Amino acid sequence: MEFVNVTWIPLLIALFISVLLFRKSRKTFNLPPGPTPLPIIGNLHCISRLPHRAISNLAQSYGPIMTLYLGSLPTIVISSSQLAKQILKTQDHIFASRPPMGDDNHFLSPQKVSISPYGPYWKLMRKFVIQELLSPKRMKSSASLRAQEVFSMIRSVLQKAGSNSGVNPCAVDLTREIGFLPNHIICRMSFGKKCSEAEMGGRMFKEVLDELFSLVTGFNYGDYIALLGWVDLQGIRRRQAQLTKIFHEFVDKIVDEHIERRNKCSTGLECEDFVDILLSLSEDESMEIKITRDNIKNIIFDILTAATDTSGVTMEWAMSELLRNPSAMKRAQEEVQSVTGLNRIVEEYDLPHLHYLHSVVKETLRLYPPAPLLFPHQSMECSTIEGYQIPEKTQVFINAWAIARDPTAWEEANKFKPERFLGNKIDVKGQDFEVIPFGSGRRGCPGMNLAMSMIHLGLAQLIHCFNWSLPEGVTPENLDMSEGYGFTMPRAVHLHAIPIPRLPLHLYEKNVKC
Repeated sequence: MEFVNVTWIPLLIALFISVLLFRKSRKTFNLPPGPTPLPIIGNLHCISRLPHRAISNLAQSYGPIMTLYLGSLPTIVISSSQLAKQILKTQDHIFASRPPMGDDNHFLSPQKVSISPYGPYWKLMRKFVIQELLSPKRMKSSASLRAQEVFSMIRSVLQKAGSNSGVNPCAVDLTREIGFLPNHIICRMSFGKKCSEAEMGGRMFKEVLDELFSLVTGFNYGDYIALLGWVDLQGIRRRQAQLTKIFHEFVDKIVDEHIERRNKCSTGLECEDFVDILLSLSEDESMEIKITRDNIKNIIFDILTAATDTSGVTMEWAMSELLRNPSAMKRAQEEVQSVTGLNRIVEEYDLPHLHYLHSVVKETLRLYPPAPLLFPHQSMECSTIEGYQIPEKTQVFINAWAIARDPTAWEEANKFKPERFLGNKIDVKGQDFEVIPFGSGRRGCPGMNLAMSMIHLGLAQLIHCFNWSLPEGVTPENLDMSEGYGFTMPRAVHLHAIPIPRLPLHLYEKNVKC
């Protein structure tokens, strides 16, 4: 009995502290309404495995601005375009920071550009990434590289289908084929080569990344309940540490190879890639902020993880909707054919003329934003939104998924209708808050233009090079469109489809030079 009493003491202390924190926050500040939190866990019991949907359902009862307690800490959740505009534009200078999400030995290191707190380090690193990797000049110089990788995907699809002759082709795992494309492109743009299987401890880069993302987004008691942070009840932190170690070894090898190459090249490199530029900056003694090896590793890590999942997931959902909507597929194919004919593949200079294809991509991003809950923001000072007080250092989530499906803003909001964007001035680039798949303001996604380029070219090539049908027994009406659980919003099950070549077969062997 004495043992039982002793073991209950930490729980009773946690319960007592949680009750005090709940009462203090509600009494001190006029917070937005929300469901009543439970001691210790707060509102975590209200969050399902698809948080964007669960939070959207709660917003139906509590309104477009509400308070949820993740553990004992209040979190503000925004579910309307008008309020998102206040956070991301009107008061962007207040909400441009990020809450603490990890440490230097964790996958979510604060040295990563995407989750760094607002300040000099973040400003400098973001500037380097944009200028040296994502600038218009760099985008133009890497166009042929993207074309080469997209066409490698097309050849792989043809090979996997066994459809060189067009007779009885097999269904292809499009999730897998599309999923590797963005990673191959960003690896080559960043450090001149693809991520090979051997470099990831015998596993493919994306497989390791998918597991890591599933752990990061999984429910971990220690993330929300401070007194349990030291107890790894589910083994999540232990597995995260193992996977993070694999990534660190992978990135260390990249950095070491570049250092060795630079040391051998006494007259300077003829063609510097992004890692070479970062190493040059680390040697610059006049830099206002010293760039260390850890900084370089985290920036590489950030770019690889940010680019690998989001673009591929969007292409996958777009193909899913086109397969479910044959009339939309036909219209998109006819548009591409009217621009290119059937005697050549799609080139990047064709893309500005493909207006319906652009509408397909926008509608896909509306229905399936890559990050349904945008990366959390944190207030840097006290603020007022809709008469409610938002304390300093409060975490804010913006439900981009719910905003883009708002029935007051969109007719038949849950239906795939690319036509709604034809002649519509609303865009997805962060200036129109009815649809914000890339965020907006200071913390908007810097890689948006690269992502859109990959998505448009990859999708255009897939629908131009092949006619598509669903496997036997699967119809447009029963195609599984359920969402999976992850850092982005993947499909719950892989997308399989049967490709039949549309173009003369010799075009599939075209050598796209880089």
